[in-house]
Amino acid sequence: MYIIKVKGKAKIPDYIQLRDKDFVLIAYFRADRPLKDLHRYGLEGKEIELAAVIEQLEFGKLQPLEV
Repeated sequence: MYIIKVKGKAKIPDYIQLRDKDFVLIAYFRADRPLKDLHRYGLEGKEIELAAVIEQLEFGKLQPLEV
């Protein structure tokens, strides 16, 4: 799974994209909102680790997600 942080402009907030091994978009959510429904992506119980990864992400840089 891969993760990328997308910079918003003006009234559009920053977003996080989760992509599978084939780079298909599987999740798209606001970076400033609490993480919920992570069980849909196989990330249940990893909210704290994922929040830490999101905070340290650079905008526009696709990275493998390792949590």
